[in-house]
Parts: sequence; C-alpha cells; structure tokens
Amino acid sequence: MKRLCHSDDIEEGCSKGFEIGEQKLFAVKKDAVIFVYENRCPHLGIELEWLEDQFLDQEGALIQCSTHGALFTIEEGDCVSGPCAGQQLRRLEVKLEAGEVFLVN
Repeated sequence: MKRLCHSDDIEEGCSKGFEIGEQKLFAVKKDAVIFVYENRCPHLGIELEWLEDQFLDQEGALIQCSTHGALFTIEEGDCVSGPCAGQQLRRLEVKLEAGEVFLVN
C-alpha cells in the first residue's frame, strides 16, 4: 500500500490533487468519505482540474472536467453530462488506517 495523505489534509466538500510517481490522482471528501480517482477524463484522456486542487463544480456537488465541462458523480465517478456521458472515471481503492489514507495496490 502507498500512503496518499492524512484524512485531515482534505477538507470536507473539497478536492485535492496528488502525484504518486508517474500516476496523477485526485481525492474528494464528501460526508467524511474520501473518494480517489485517476486524474484523467475518459473523453480525451486529459487532466480534469482547471486550477490546482480544483476538481469540483461551483456548488461542490459534482466533479467537473475543466476542458469540456463534463460532470461526474463524486461517489461513483459516473459521467452524467458532457461529451463522455455514460462513461466513468477510474476509481481507486483506498484504505483508512489511523486517519491515514492509503492506496490499495
């Protein structure tokens, strides 16, 4: 397992980007649950954020691709609007131990 961060490093209702070696990821904390995804839009394979750690829409309700405005659910990564509708972000499994967030695999 690889350590990603401490759970307190991500504020409730916010997102944060990470690089683990060559892998670019981001995490979102919603209702005290941390969801981690590969930072790659299924439409063109580009990174999602428009500014550092900015992966959510204005309301903080959905993940948003800054290039084409595609919107994804936080809990499952399902694209609900935009050019990749019906596709999904790649979700990564995480484990929480003593407040530390670890990537599984």
